[in-house]
This record gives sequence, structure tokens and C-alpha cells, in this order.
Amino acid sequence: MKKRVFGRYFSRGGGARKALFRSLISALVLNGKIQTTKARAKAIQPEIDKLIATAKKDSVSARRILSSYFANDRKIVFEITETITPALKANAGGVTRAIPLPPRKGDAAEMVRLEWVVEIIKKEPVTEKTKKETKKAKKEVKKPEAAKNKKELNLKAKK
Repeated sequence: MKKRVFGRYFSRGGGARKALFRSLISALVLNGKIQTTKARAKAIQPEIDKLIATAKKDSVSARRILSSYFANDRKIVFEITETITPALKANAGGVTRAIPLPPRKGDAAEMVRLEWVVEIIKKEPVTEKTKKETKKAKKEVKKPEAAKNKKELNLKAKK
């Protein structure tokens, strides 16, 4: 007998339900919008609001809470703290909207598109690969100038 389970069951145990919520929220964070059933969207909207409110605190402890929720996935935590939260600073709550879609063919379940209330412009995270590429680009720019200077020095030395 399952007692004291708050929210919706979705015919799952606690761990599977938490994993479902985590995967839906991470898909929304990474893609900007998801298509899911109305019941699932209604279940994760309060969770999203809580996570965004936590991220708005902009502290080390808030990042750690987000990191623990998303099983230490740095990419998702970066997206929430660096791109999504600044865009949603003005909103006190209700950061997502559910747009109704036609029912699903297989079981006629009510479907919705869950998306952010404001348009989010993505920032690219700085990785080791991008750092190396920028260093190479800087070196390539400097090489022709250095080569010109050497030629000029050689010509001056010969005169």
C-alpha cells in the first residue's frame, strides 16, 4: 500500500517517477519545448517553477541543489543558471505554458506542447575544444604579421 505519495502516480514507483520528471525537465531545458501528455505537463510545471526559483538565488548552494536534482549533469545546470534564469528574472512564477495539441492517435491522450513563457537565447558553454580552437585562430592571425616583420628585418639587414 503506497501511503503519503504527493502528486501524481503515473503507475510508477517513487524512483521511476522522479526519473520521469527529471528527464522531462532536462529535455525542456535543453530543447526549449517538449511535447507530452497534459497530465505529465501539469505534474512537472510546479517542479520547474521551484527549480527556476532556486536558480534565481544565484548562489553556490543553489547550484548544488540543481546539480543534485539533475544527477550532477553540468550541462543542464549551466543552461538553467546562465541562459534560462536571466531571461526569466522578471517572472515571479509561471515560467512555462502548455499549448494544447490534437489528441494522440494511439490512445487519444490529451497532448500539449510545454515551452518557456519568454524566448530563450542559447549561450554556448566554453569547453576545452572551443578554447583550443580560439587559440589556434589567434596564432594563425599572428603568423602572417610575424612573417612580414621577419622579411622586413631581413631586407633592412641586407641593405
